[in-house]
Amino acid sequence: MTMRTRLEAVLNVGLRIPSIMLLEVLYRWDVSSFFQKIQRSSLNNNPLFQYKYLALYLHYVGYILSLVLLTLPRQHLVRLYLYVLTALLLFAGHQLSRDYVRSELDSGYEGPIYLDPLSMNRFTTALIGQLVVCTLCSCVMQTKQIWLFSAHLLPLVARLCLVPLETIVFVNRFAMIFTGLEVLYFLASNLLVPYNLAKTAYRELAQVVEVYGLLALGMSLWNQLVLPVLFMCFWLVLFALQIYTYFSTRDQPPSRERLLFLFLTSIAECCCTPYSLLGLVFTVSFVALGVLTLCKFYLQGYRAFMNDNAMHRGMTEGITLLILSVQTGLIELQVIHRAFLLSIILFIVVASILQSMLEIADPIVLALGASRDKSLWKHFRAVSLCLFLLVFPAYMSYMICQFFHMDFWLLIIISSSILTSLQVLGTLLIYVLFMVEELRKAPVENMDEVIYYVNGTYRLLEFLVALCVVAYGVSETLFGEWTVMGSTIILVHAYYNVWLRAQLGWQSFLLRRDAVHKIQSMPTASALQLQQHNDICSICYQDMKSAVITPCGHFFHAGCLKKWLYVQETCPLCHGQLKSQSQSANTSAPLATDAPPADQNAQETEQEELLGEAAVEEGFQAEKNSSDFENYRILEKSSLVLLS
Repeated sequence: MTMRTRLEAVLNVGLRIPSIMLLEVLYRWDVSSFFQKIQRSSLNNNPLFQYKYLALYLHYVGYILSLVLLTLPRQHLVRLYLYVLTALLLFAGHQLSRDYVRSELDSGYEGPIYLDPLSMNRFTTALIGQLVVCTLCSCVMQTKQIWLFSAHLLPLVARLCLVPLETIVFVNRFAMIFTGLEVLYFLASNLLVPYNLAKTAYRELAQVVEVYGLLALGMSLWNQLVLPVLFMCFWLVLFALQIYTYFSTRDQPPSRERLLFLFLTSIAECCCTPYSLLGLVFTVSFVALGVLTLCKFYLQGYRAFMNDNAMHRGMTEGITLLILSVQTGLIELQVIHRAFLLSIILFIVVASILQSMLEIADPIVLALGASRDKSLWKHFRAVSLCLFLLVFPAYMSYMICQFFHMDFWLLIIISSSILTSLQVLGTLLIYVLFMVEELRKAPVENMDEVIYYVNGTYRLLEFLVALCVVAYGVSETLFGEWTVMGSTIILVHAYYNVWLRAQLGWQSFLLRRDAVHKIQSMPTASALQLQQHNDICSICYQDMKSAVITPCGHFFHAGCLKKWLYVQETCPLCHGQLKSQSQSANTSAPLATDAPPADQNAQETEQEELLGEAAVEEGFQAEKNSSDFENYRILEKSSLVLLS
């Protein structure tokens, strides 16, 4: 990206921030209460404040102008800001000229300026200021006709020509009127520009809608306006102004507890309108994205950016904050109540970020444990991050319990952090087992059973928490305050986080039970059979000290075959159906012998391909199940605060 492109991107965002600031001010401005204050003040007789409905119309015109500035193309927006800057420079020239005339009137000296040092200093200062204003106006408007902006030099020329001071006042007024006429002429000559822009924009929008549809139009506007970055910058400016206002009115630095309260109240002050709330949502999304990106970079370095996961882009945390804020009516609360509620919402958002960090770290840690990578730095990074994810959620839960009274709803809220710590413990336990297996140079007995029970324990606890949330929500709906949104959230939560989770766990249990029954129904190979077979296991390629014999006559490790049966119910070599003795009692299929030596290589190749397809299928199914529950993690978190 070139420097010009970066500058254009910065201008595209920075020049639109004032339009959102204007929308924020207009939303906070209560016209009715404003006029009530005017009526009780001395300004009631002012004719400018006699027409209330005119002010209301101007209020709505301000909204329209803000939206126009927000959607104006960048080239026209830059030109508009240049015109505004020129107008401000002309006003500054008028102020300089007026101040010079006043200073001359106060001095009363009408002689030659070069004879009076003070008069000469005033003249030199005013002349330099006017020349700078004229030069800047000429550069901004990109014209060589500098005389168009030099009307404010007339009082200086008149003073140089020894014109009486009373006449210089009229010369100054003439210069001001002349400049005003120039501005009016410029506005009149460009009066049809907004109409032409609106006409062109309408024609282009109609063409885009006709060819690509409304969705494509919305995506195009979203990308051109860079709305997430725009709202984030707007909220950061608003937050910085709030912090500056606080510290500029305080003499003593606040304490640590006061800083936390200041942080929460400042955020609460900066999310009292829909615009500032959207800014906070996008800010939280970008903060979450930054934290997750740093987590990936810490674990994998630059290789982490090759495979990006859509669920780890901060969108989950931002949408969670938005749903919770809308459900609880955050912007309608008082500042203190809003800060209190924000502390709970931000706790849930941080817990969601920690859960996403664990989802990033978990496969990397397990892959390091199962691989033969002896890089101590890689292992240190993975284990240190896991230790952080083990301690920090527990510390967060402890801190929030110090601020709030422990009851059932608080236990539900902190359950996500507790489950994160428990899942990290399970990950570290599996990692240690993998490392022990690597150091022993021999497989650990029933490793898959240990992994299944560790993951199953976490899933069971997660299911119990979801069940408690549903039970508590149903009780609140029946005996407390009933709302349509609350009932909808409870139903969705019950279906996706209770029913589907229970269904998936039960299917996994049945699949493992059937695999165990099939393995138990197969005969175990004797020492003589193993000696006659004199081959390795076709699944793990390790020597067989013990093995089971399939109905088709093939030898495998019992553990290896059991893992295979978790994926599909066919033989890894000949693809024959593997049935237990009870299932094959009514059938009289002859046992197949081992494959002939001529076809051994082909069968091994086919078996490897099938193993790869099975692994891909298993990984895809696991990813699908994980993504299904990940998509509805937002609904689970939103129900927590809704119930509380």
